[in-house]
Amino acid sequence: MGGGLAAARACAALRRQGFAGRITLLGAEPHPPYDRPPLSKDVLAGKRDSTALPFDVAALRVDACPGEAATGLDLARREVLTERRRLPFDGLVIATGATPVTVPGDGEQLVLRTIDDALALRARLLPGARVVVVGASWIGAEVATAALAAGCRVACVEAGPAPLARALGEAVGRHLLPWWAEVDLRTGALVDRVDREGVRLADGTLLPADVVVTGVGVRPAVGWLGDSGLAVDGGGVAVDERLRTGVPGVVAVGDVASRWSPRLSRRIRLEHWDEAGTAPAVAAAAVLADLDRDAPEPPAHDPVPYFWSDQFGHKLQYAGAHDASDTVTVDFGQDGSGGLRATWHDAAGRPTAWLGVDRARELVAARRALAQEG
Repeated sequence: MGGGLAAARACAALRRQGFAGRITLLGAEPHPPYDRPPLSKDVLAGKRDSTALPFDVAALRVDACPGEAATGLDLARREVLTERRRLPFDGLVIATGATPVTVPGDGEQLVLRTIDDALALRARLLPGARVVVVGASWIGAEVATAALAAGCRVACVEAGPAPLARALGEAVGRHLLPWWAEVDLRTGALVDRVDREGVRLADGTLLPADVVVTGVGVRPAVGWLGDSGLAVDGGGVAVDERLRTGVPGVVAVGDVASRWSPRLSRRIRLEHWDEAGTAPAVAAAAVLADLDRDAPEPPAHDPVPYFWSDQFGHKLQYAGAHDASDTVTVDFGQDGSGGLRATWHDAAGRPTAWLGVDRARELVAARRALAQEG
């Protein structure tokens, strides 16, 4: 279920692990599986028009059904429902991803989640266009970067005290403020609504806009599960450290999965490429082990979380998972690179996360150190 990286990797993993039966791939979008990270980078910049993955349906013997979305799940009959049919299954990989959140109002709001979203937004980023970005988030920063490069006049509304404050904390976010010098950045500002004139703030201020892009987060696409009986926790489908839902042969991966992390002793839901790329191998093995008692039990999937972002000419790389109660230290190193480094530690002094800005050479060591703590 799903047409993104996680679904494509799951199909390949099933074949690689010896599954010879029928594989059906349902996807809501009318496109074959594609990569999402380049949408806010190369596609918005006009460097690419497609981010299709190397997914050979013939070689993998996959019955691909783009444009056919799942509308329900009948676990008693072990069937997936679409608007056209009921599909029986022995094993099911749920990889339906997430959908963007928007703000109130009847004005046009663009989002950036699909290849069609990216191409539509790119066509609107014209020199002189007034672009208002709602949310100084990861995606908001990347959209602002592309809009400035296209010659647009850019404003951004952020509820928090600094860019990325919700993700990284105010102390780190304030170090990023100089990057936004060419953007009319309004921090600590709440959006009342988007209307035909632009974005209206809670204090009555109007930010006129030709283009409004909303980047305030996503919700896991679990609506189609309805009364299926699958547990939903933390917004996503609840799974264990092997991506199992508790129903034999049914697993969930990627943005839609809320998985148990033994490393962190809590559930986490990761909306990152690295998770979607690595979890399917374990999920496929779990399905095969459920269907065949002689199949090997897969190892737990619990790597150190990792993601990256390119914005305003800088590369940010984050590894680990910190809590708001963790202590953060920010420094700029002694190597003259000028790149920021942030490290988080819990109350016992154990490192929980690392952020490097333009410090790619330090990433491997940072991830290794975090893995040792787990």
